[in-house]
Amino acid sequence: MNTAFNRRTVLLAAAVGASATLLQACGGGDDEPQRNIVEVAQNNPDLSILVEAVVAAGLAPTLSTGMLTVFAPTNAAFAALLSELGVTKEALLADKPLLTAVLTYHVLGSRVPRADVPLGKAITPVSGGFFKIESANGLKITDGRNRVSTITATDIQASNGVVHLVDRVLLPANKDIVATASALPDFSILVEAVVAAGLATTLQGAGPFTVFAPTNAAFAALLAELGVTKETLLADTALLTTVLTYHVVPARVLKAEVPINTAIATVQGQTFTVNASLVITDQNLRTSNITMADVFTSNGVIHVVDKVILPK
Repeated sequence: MNTAFNRRTVLLAAAVGASATLLQACGGGDDEPQRNIVEVAQNNPDLSILVEAVVAAGLAPTLSTGMLTVFAPTNAAFAALLSELGVTKEALLADKPLLTAVLTYHVLGSRVPRADVPLGKAITPVSGGFFKIESANGLKITDGRNRVSTITATDIQASNGVVHLVDRVLLPANKDIVATASALPDFSILVEAVVAAGLATTLQGAGPFTVFAPTNAAFAALLAELGVTKETLLADTALLTTVLTYHVVPARVLKAEVPINTAIATVQGQTFTVNASLVITDQNLRTSNITMADVFTSNGVIHVVDKVILPK
């Protein structure tokens, strides 16, 4: 009987010892505190450039406290950024203002695990600006310059938040609505119209704005519908201002945030509606399709439409 009791005691002690070892390996033991975000990065060799950048920007103390979410670019992501920007790692690490702006664009001021990511909606990092995350063959981030990054690993736990790995460095927007439209050849008439109406300065302001931007083909169709030339339309600044401001909403509204079948108020004052198929109905019951959504800018977002909408 004593022999059986001793055998059970040995087995129980072995099981307890194995459980304690497992807990410590998982970071759950009392003798080994969980690492903070900076320490988590320091212990991942694929984040060595990120750690160098954080130290160079003087952000290590900030990222070691509070409750944060960090989208952490890998070494390969930083190598790709250096090639994209045409700079050396030394030059990037020496540019503290740029480095700080870029790094803080990867940080949220709260803990956001994968399950709580607001898909399709604007996410605001601690540096300001915004980006969005969507689920498409995994989680994809669209940054302020409309570049896309993939989240390659999620929910890496730290004592002061959570880390998600990304395969591309995110960059905040560097062009406002007018500059963004000017860089796209399909909006040359829209840009001409905005300038002719004296609205460029307004649309370069802080905003935020949402612009439903008609293409050149949409403007050509409008000229035929109204029976006027482009020169005549651009010369009628009162009409032009009324039409253009009807395409502007005084708020940032991403595709996922568009209120379906609900009157949407414009800067012009009148409203239009958008249905679940992203078809706009204007005040004259004319319809226009949103053919591309969520073109990000520094002061809002652009949605491309295939027909100029008109107020009454």
